[in-house]
Amino acid sequence: MSFGEGDDAPVDFDTAKGRDWPSVRQFNVFLANRMGALLDLVRRFEQTDIRVVSLTVVETADCAIIRLVPSHYERGYEILTDAKFAFTESDLLVVKLPDDDRPLLTITKALLSAEIDICYMYPLLIGVGPLGNTAIAVYVDDFETAAAALEAQGFTLFTESDLSE
Repeated sequence: MSFGEGDDAPVDFDTAKGRDWPSVRQFNVFLANRMGALLDLVRRFEQTDIRVVSLTVVETADCAIIRLVPSHYERGYEILTDAKFAFTESDLLVVKLPDDDRPLLTITKALLSAEIDICYMYPLLIGVGPLGNTAIAVYVDDFETAAAALEAQGFTLFTESDLSE
């Protein structure tokens, strides 16, 4: 198998770890659609000092996908791995709701003006940051452009460190 440019050419394996946009990691946990499965997942977090900051359920006949944001990413990863849950990870933008009469309209208009597709969004269960601000988690098709557009329009974006405060 060849990667091009000759077999001696170095292969660049850059990853998204060096990303420069403010993001929060979300776990997408796959559960069998059976009685008590969600309770088992939530209990594993509630028995620790890690809080579930946000949670949403996407249910089908056979399984459910639980989108979960913990207050501490690394510890959340350990909890899910130790319990042998099947999961993936993805980035979210967590946006402070602006202090106006139509905060969701304001955020969605800002993203539309930058031609950003919103795949889904859901509220956080706790206040974020030192002031306990209300916020919404947003999954978009282009994180860098979305973050730049929101920050340019004066929106506050939170990072994982804001969740543990």
